[in-house]
Amino acid sequence: MVSFRTDLDTRTGGLSVDDAARAARDMARASAEANGVCTSPIVRAVHDRETGTTQLVPIPCGSTRESKCKGCADKARRLRMHQCREGWHRDDEPERAELPDNEPDENNDKPARATVEGPDRTTRSTSRLPDVPDLPTRKMDGSTVGRTFTDPKTGQTFRPSMFLTLTLGSYGRIKPGTGVPAYPSRYDYRTAALDALMFSRVVDRFIQNLRRCAGYNVQYFAAVEPQKRLAPHLHAAIRGTIPRAIVKQVAAASYFAAWWPSCTDADVVYSEHDEAPVWDEGTSSYRDPHTGTALPTWKAATDKLVHPAHVVRLGKQVDVKGLLGGTPDSDRAVRYLCKYLTKSVAGTYSGPELDADDDAPTAQQVAYDKHIDRLHAHVKVLPCGPACANWLRYGVQPKNAGPGLQPGRCLSPAHERDNLGLGGRRVLVSRGWSGKTLTEHRADRAAVVRQALEAAGVETEEADRLSTTQETADGRARYVWREPEAGTYTYAAVIAASLQEHIRRRAQYDAAKQAIGQGLPGPPGSVDNRSATATVAA
Repeated sequence: MVSFRTDLDTRTGGLSVDDAARAARDMARASAEANGVCTSPIVRAVHDRETGTTQLVPIPCGSTRESKCKGCADKARRLRMHQCREGWHRDDEPERAELPDNEPDENNDKPARATVEGPDRTTRSTSRLPDVPDLPTRKMDGSTVGRTFTDPKTGQTFRPSMFLTLTLGSYGRIKPGTGVPAYPSRYDYRTAALDALMFSRVVDRFIQNLRRCAGYNVQYFAAVEPQKRLAPHLHAAIRGTIPRAIVKQVAAASYFAAWWPSCTDADVVYSEHDEAPVWDEGTSSYRDPHTGTALPTWKAATDKLVHPAHVVRLGKQVDVKGLLGGTPDSDRAVRYLCKYLTKSVAGTYSGPELDADDDAPTAQQVAYDKHIDRLHAHVKVLPCGPACANWLRYGVQPKNAGPGLQPGRCLSPAHERDNLGLGGRRVLVSRGWSGKTLTEHRADRAAVVRQALEAAGVETEEADRLSTTQETADGRARYVWREPEAGTYTYAAVIAASLQEHIRRRAQYDAAKQAIGQGLPGPPGSVDNRSATATVAA
């Protein structure tokens, strides 16, 4: 943890005070970004009751988006890479493999026929939609590790795993290499928006179905990201190997049916220009602002549905690569899988933000931004789930509704322009992947650094040296953390202190690795398609 004291420097070198402060701030940020240091630290003052001194401590912001903090986002990405590697090709069962995976969504693959049982419960038949192919099933053995295969010529045993990519279908023709629709007026933005809002649900269905067909408890580490056309797709590291034909069959048969009220443009009751429904505290319901009539409840609006409001299906493009642990291909696949985790959905392929002094944006940048805006216009007002405030726009009370909701103004991050429907977790990890939480993986990485320093004879600092648990002789907390007083530090001074500490620790660690004989990894290359699953299928 960095700590520092600073005196405000009034020297400006001929610049105005404001210009000098701005220049110092810009230089500090640039240096921090170049060295992987947090550029948005939270500064706290720590008072030591024993010595009577106070020091300022900058705490890294921990952001996972490089638009906010490039240094912290890159650390988060590297941590995810470590988590991915540790669970992918393991040949033993994680200690927590028996824990259940992600809880299934309440809207399962429900059919078109609905029946009502009792005053408060609606049930539907569990048969699949009529136009969806059936799925093969195998007896589950409970294992989370993949099968082994022996080469009859050499007697060598292999335990391959898979790198899988799933996409969504087409919404209209795209100009090659641009991500922009060739005919925007014909592009199905509404379906694209609903598919994005429900993408995590169809991924959940796919994993459930894959486990039934694979015969073992398939474990995965997946990253959700947009294609250039902005449709979400999934890259997943799968432990174990499954024949390509089975994987494609499961993808074709997996879907998510949203048994929700209709939410087309024709169903809009309260637009952004209309007076919004009013919350009635006495009846705990929303009412029409003019007639006072209560809006239909979620249960009443979904009791007698004959067809789902929307069905999300995976696209026909399913890419499967077989990989062996400990190979360059496997390491490159991990890097590729985590490549865009630090970027927002809308910012993954869009051009850089332009300042007033920069050149005008290109025609391609303008067209791409318009494509983002058109998709966001639908994502912003369509419902993201049963409890979404946007249901008021369609004259329906959200499930478990409460006061303060506004039609077309749901607070879920899924509706934000940066996310374009993907407002949830960008990394999906099964609980039996590594048997560790992300916090435990972070502690493992810190332990590796600490062990290297200790092996090289470098004295390490105590992790809790400023902890509030430390006490003085009279039993009071020795260190008191609080907000620093205004004017006691500058941004440039905070970053300079953090940068100095980072460079010192980096030099210590590099010297320690050299002392104990650890080498540096070579540069990554492209991912080769040497699939073991092709041999298995044959």
